[in-house]
Amino acid sequence: MSFPMITLTLACSDARRGQPGAFARWLLAALFALLAGQAIAAPPPQKTQVPGFYRLMLGGFEVTALYDGFIDLDSALLTNTSPQEVQSLLARQFLKGPKVQTAVNAYLIHTGERLVLVDAGAAGRFGPTLGRIVDNLRAAGYDPAQIDTVLVTHLHGDHVNGLVSADGQAVFPNAVVWSARAESDYWLNEETAARAPRDAQPFFAMAREAAAPYRQAGRWQTFEHDRELLPGISAIAAPGHTPGHTAYLVESAGQRLLVWGDVVHNHAVQFARPHVAIEFDTDKKQAVATRRQLFARAAREKLLVAGMHLPFPGIGHVRLEGRRHFAWVPVEFGPLRE
Repeated sequence: MSFPMITLTLACSDARRGQPGAFARWLLAALFALLAGQAIAAPPPQKTQVPGFYRLMLGGFEVTALYDGFIDLDSALLTNTSPQEVQSLLARQFLKGPKVQTAVNAYLIHTGERLVLVDAGAAGRFGPTLGRIVDNLRAAGYDPAQIDTVLVTHLHGDHVNGLVSADGQAVFPNAVVWSARAESDYWLNEETAARAPRDAQPFFAMAREAAAPYRQAGRWQTFEHDRELLPGISAIAAPGHTPGHTAYLVESAGQRLLVWGDVVHNHAVQFARPHVAIEFDTDKKQAVATRRQLFARAAREKLLVAGMHLPFPGIGHVRLEGRRHFAWVPVEFGPLRE
């Protein structure tokens, strides 16, 4: 017998006895409360995000964007412009300063013969919102021991701290790490570090610590720019942000991807105003010139580009707007197409 039928029967029984049906009304109210509770009950919210990886095919190469996390950068670090212009450009993208969420990305390239990682993230050295490269690498189906090559765009800590564990061991024990010679000569030189301003010296120390186990194992290599390092992957000089800052041009079956490192730190401002530099640039004038050059090339050649501080997955195209301004066109999420 169903609950409504029981309720009706009890109500009729109460009525025959001359009672006002109080028990039936109580039971009916309890039943409604029970059913209402069952109807609106929901599982607890998960409060988690999907794993931080995004995959696409570039000709015969599999490219996987890996999310290390984010850092809130102060928009006051942007120079060669006014605070008012910065806030206006942020507002156009529905952003608001002074702190702006800035992604830290890395890129894994499976060439079919090699597994190549471009940059290694920040590890835990810049706070709890970063340091997820290894977790997302595993979520993407790979293990750190499978990486045979690491290419670094430059030796700032948010790009190389992830090379080593908290106890100083190599996170990628079977990998050879490649860095531009000018970059290594600058950041790994203790005399240069000693001459640097005190607030800059921790960045030199991070670079030395990240490189140490690979140098000791003979797995740290340097190169000159504008040469092919691996089949389908060439180093492109992109100086200014740091002395040996490097972009990597990846090409397979006629398709090309330019992994440009830190050419852009703030997409809302620097595409529209390429002349805007950031305080972290070692040579601001050169950094601006490099940005203009690479923007123009990417737009002219319709290159797919990937940036370490573009909104994840940080992959898309650059569009010329007018004569001197540009716009960022991100890729759309979609299935893996071979």
